[in-house]
Amino acid sequence: MTDIKPKKHYEILDGLRGVAAILVVTFHIFETFAGGNRFKQIINHGYLAVDFFFLLSGFVVAYAYDDRWGKMTQWEFYKRRLIRLQPMVIMGMIIGAIFYYFQASDILFPQIAGMEVWKVIVTMVIGFTLLPIPPSLEIRGWGEMHPLDGPAWSLFFEYIANILYALFFRKFSNKVLSVFVLVFAGLLINYTVFGPKGDVIGGWSLNLEQMNIGFTRLLYPFFAGVLLCRLGKLIHLKGAFWICSILIIIVLGLPRFGDENSLWMNGLYESFCIILVFPLIVAIGAGGQIKSAFSAKICKLLGDISYPIYITHYPLIYWYTAWVVNNKVSLADGLLPGIALLVASIVLAFVCLKLYDEPVRNWLQNKFQKKKVLS
Repeated sequence: MTDIKPKKHYEILDGLRGVAAILVVTFHIFETFAGGNRFKQIINHGYLAVDFFFLLSGFVVAYAYDDRWGKMTQWEFYKRRLIRLQPMVIMGMIIGAIFYYFQASDILFPQIAGMEVWKVIVTMVIGFTLLPIPPSLEIRGWGEMHPLDGPAWSLFFEYIANILYALFFRKFSNKVLSVFVLVFAGLLINYTVFGPKGDVIGGWSLNLEQMNIGFTRLLYPFFAGVLLCRLGKLIHLKGAFWICSILIIIVLGLPRFGDENSLWMNGLYESFCIILVFPLIVAIGAGGQIKSAFSAKICKLLGDISYPIYITHYPLIYWYTAWVVNNKVSLADGLLPGIALLVASIVLAFVCLKLYDEPVRNWLQNKFQKKKVLS
């Protein structure tokens, strides 16, 4: 096998991934006080960060691998993606299992108190593989395919996207790929604008409805990211990182549009963001340059901790949600602990990165790859 030379990262895209990951944690903290009512949620569209991640992933995968297929096999591609993603999946499940018994709630998670340890261990081990948990082992009661670490559902779809890319989409011409992307955009608009909910919330359960949502959320952004990278239509602006960060904060933070009688309005907004705004942000981020040492350090730190934050924070959210519900905590009283949770999520991610993720990936790369490549 010919050695594959590493390519430089898009530092701004790394930083934007971190900004979005921190907003996800913030969204989940505030979600606790919404009582399941999306019309009362603060940072209302925080869940769209997942769709942004999918688009970023498609762009990065195409940039890293589109021109390397003559130098690597499909198995080499899968191996590289597994080494990049799987160690933190395992850590997320371990953290979820450790925190599980601290999340009991007579209202939210009443079955936790009497749960047999073996079921938690089996759920954790299955979670290591990212295979969805069968309903008979769904130990939390929320219907999640990964009840110890809810956000792992998006990694399940991420792997599906990587497989589809390796098997089929990498071989398509830009014209053929454009047709698929347009079809996927149509499916997204059909679901969000004309569908029953007016949003893309969902994808985390192992049933037909949720799987449909998951694939609807995955297919357009991931392969639009691939197409965007191939077309190379980047936008060069000064201060690109800060411009894009502000755009992400606005997109994810805006309140829900319309009401129960005009769900299409919010669906139209979300389709607009996913189909047009997110590619615009990536085009600006990829076309920008980091000029100051401070911005470079910020982007690197945010990029390094982005994935660990995303995949390890939710066990803390389960605990926080149970605490709020059990004790009927108000937003005012829960704000300071919520800030502490956000800080703890960042610290936990950094510790996992330095003491576990980077050493494990380095060892795996040295053992299974001729040339280390992080993408």
